[in-house]
Amino acid sequence: MNKIYPEQLGAQLQHGLRACYLLLGNEPLLLQESLDTLRQHARQHGFEERHSFTLDNRTDWDAIFDCAQAMSLFSARQIIELTLPESGPGAHNSEPLVTLAGMLHPDILLLIQGGKPTRAQENSKWFKALSQQNATLVSCQTPELAQLPRWVSQRARSLKLQLDEPALNLLCHCYEGNLLALGQALERLRLLFPDGKLSLPRVESAVNQSAHFTPYHWLDALLEGKTKRALRILEQLKNEDVEPVILLRTLQRELQLVLQFHQQMQRGIPLRTLFDQHKVWQNRRPLLTHAVQRLTLPQLTVLFTQLAALERSIKQDYSSNPWPALQTLSCGVCGHVLDFGSPLT
Repeated sequence: MNKIYPEQLGAQLQHGLRACYLLLGNEPLLLQESLDTLRQHARQHGFEERHSFTLDNRTDWDAIFDCAQAMSLFSARQIIELTLPESGPGAHNSEPLVTLAGMLHPDILLLIQGGKPTRAQENSKWFKALSQQNATLVSCQTPELAQLPRWVSQRARSLKLQLDEPALNLLCHCYEGNLLALGQALERLRLLFPDGKLSLPRVESAVNQSAHFTPYHWLDALLEGKTKRALRILEQLKNEDVEPVILLRTLQRELQLVLQFHQQMQRGIPLRTLFDQHKVWQNRRPLLTHAVQRLTLPQLTVLFTQLAALERSIKQDYSSNPWPALQTLSCGVCGHVLDFGSPLT
């Protein structure tokens, strides 16, 4: 299936509408803006009617099929919008989706919204059926830190703003994981500085700390051995009242995987084979490779001991403050040797 990013959608539409677009990802801003772009372009090309359906156990597929079969000379071109559940369409909706893919024609535009597709979904019959109909996947994932400068630069250019590199880096630092706030910050900067020239002092005077992180951002920083970033994310998670036990369990699962890889590699199994056996996503393989190469078996033994001790402490004493120990644990995963439980200075 042809895959593009939201910032490429406008250029692709200049070459004509496809029969179907899948807007899939976890970033609400990108999902909504991509949907708005497609709706507007479709209206300009005679798609005057729009029918929206949410796929669940009670989906009225007869109504959807009726829309797809409306081909009267006097009927307007129609947009059919389907919203997938977070877990995907499910078995009960998969076969009807395959049927719908075969019913598409030039007077129907099918727009499907949902979360990030799993590997199983990408290999499913309905996904392949839509791919055969020349569907386009618009990836609406929140950009990772490495891709964020590209997104910010493109967004700034569209607003006729000129960002110098220090200003760009500051925006990425302050708004990582929060594209909505980042977009609003750029709009605000455009109003504050009509000449469009954004230097570091100008941006510093107008931005605020609005980065948004999940436990998985923290985990990725730990696997990469990025101490400063891991501690920054941990502080943000603390301020957002994330449960420490969630962080411990998340880290424990990943370190168990690293330990398994170590043990199986000692038996001569290549790491690439282990990734395939454990169905590790391609974008996580470099992170885990780095962790396996960096963390030794003795280090992992110490880390598991610290994890267990910290979890016992949290469960036995609800009034305890686990965050200093979590900081120390983070440093340990990143390769620093510190006394467990000692606060960082």
